[in-house]
Amino acid sequence: MTPEQVATASKPAVLELGEAFSRCPGTLRRARLLGISGWAFYITGRAGALGDVRAETVAAAIGFIAPEAVADGWDAAARVVRPIEVATGNLAECCRWGAQHLDHLPGTPRLATLLDRVVAGADATGMPLFAAWRAMPVPVPENAAGARAAAGLLLLREHFTGAYLLAVRAGGMTPLEAVLAGPEGEAGATACGWSPPYPPVGPLVRRRLWAEAMTDRLVSAAFRVLRPGEGAELVELLAATRAGLRAADQ
Repeated sequence: MTPEQVATASKPAVLELGEAFSRCPGTLRRARLLGISGWAFYITGRAGALGDVRAETVAAAIGFIAPEAVADGWDAAARVVRPIEVATGNLAECCRWGAQHLDHLPGTPRLATLLDRVVAGADATGMPLFAAWRAMPVPVPENAAGARAAAGLLLLREHFTGAYLLAVRAGGMTPLEAVLAGPEGEAGATACGWSPPYPPVGPLVRRRLWAEAMTDRLVSAAFRVLRPGEGAELVELLAATRAGLRAADQ
């Protein structure tokens, strides 16, 4: 597989697995322990790696959530706890989830190793959230495969999302238009805090497809660190991990 083919094939699993921990009840309990709402924890847990910045900066970095909704969560959390503390807690929950849900899967050690190399080789230019997350130390030992894999999935998901934001803007779309043209349409826009009236979707679909292809091209550079055959191996490991988690949930 070429690096671009690996990016295309791995993206659905990375996007799903990289945020699976955020829906875990344990992660939501962390918000209550910090004294903030689930929404404030989501926004600040994701963007707190940026440090003590203004809500406008956070909204620009996240991109696809309405600035007003970002400000609601960010400012509410900042009145109680420093953003970096929320991000650190979020990463700890990610690693806890990985140890709990991934350690027993046979391919996890190899998955963690490949993800570590891909994340380290990725270009963070124009992707402040990914760069900030990659600079945060992962609080687990080297042999903690499940935690390392979960953290790697989180980081690679941020890389894909950052690349998609760049591609959307290069394609002449606003973040709102990209959300509307996506699979969830207006329901997705509402969930991301955008208020109607919304622009028509029809003319946007082709641009979104171009942005998706450009995302894969941008992210493909990260997979060039893999040796021949390792790209296909990574795709297979991701698919097996997703299947294993879904089977465990049934």
